Amino acid sequence: MLDRMTKDPQAPRLARLAALMADETRAACLLALLDGRAWTAGELARHAGVAASTLSEHLGKLVAGGLLTQERQGRHRYVRLADARVAHLVEDLAAQVSPDPDADAVPRPRNLRESSAGSAMARGRTCYDHFAGRLGIALTDALTSRHLLRQDTGFALTEAGLAWFEEVGIPLDRKGRRPLARGCLDWTERRPHLAGVAGAALCRHALAEGWCVRIGSERAVKVTGTGEQALSELLGIDGSTLR
Repeated sequence: MLDRMTKDPQAPRLARLAALMADETRAACLLALLDGRAWTAGELARHAGVAASTLSEHLGKLVAGGLLTQERQGRHRYVRLADARVAHLVEDLAAQVSPDPDADAVPRPRNLRESSAGSAMARGRTCYDHFAGRLGIALTDALTSRHLLRQDTGFALTEAGLAWFEEVGIPLDRKGRRPLARGCLDWTERRPHLAGVAGAALCRHALAEGWCVRIGSERAVKVTGTGEQALSELLGIDGSTLR
């Protein structure tokens, strides 16, 4: 008689985590919060198209499950993703389930506003605290082609890459446990873009210097004229490809 296999203690925890995301409203909240900012419960309710009371119940489950953190300011309740680990998990899952752009099942935009918003997100957006979309891929490709970033055995900054960040004036915090460079699968481009400490630092610097600005209330960003000039001079990126 075969001995019974011992159940992996991780199995119940993994099942609970999967169950937290196995709801369309909660998934919509997690995707919206990939912009790295804190949203109010009311904003998320409108975004998900549900009543505030319904959304509050969902947020409670996400907070209790460790996927979100919350804080209160006056009458408002703000929530954000718990950390970069959660953001990477959500983005990686989104990349796995996004339909093939050529498939018949792809929903068509219902109006010009939806079409414009979708185009803006594909052109450039934030993925928690780093750039994604064509902008994220362009930055990753430019760093790689200039031998500042390696992708052959996983993402890693080269010595020249470390020197480049220092020369540009982008400090890299190497004290924490977060990887200096990490590949994050892009759900629109279906290729990895730069995440980790370096990706976050580059995004933060670009927004602070006015190279990029946010569009509307979601994750979309666009490169400014100042940004086109800076990215051309520093990395040889043709700004016209990011418009």
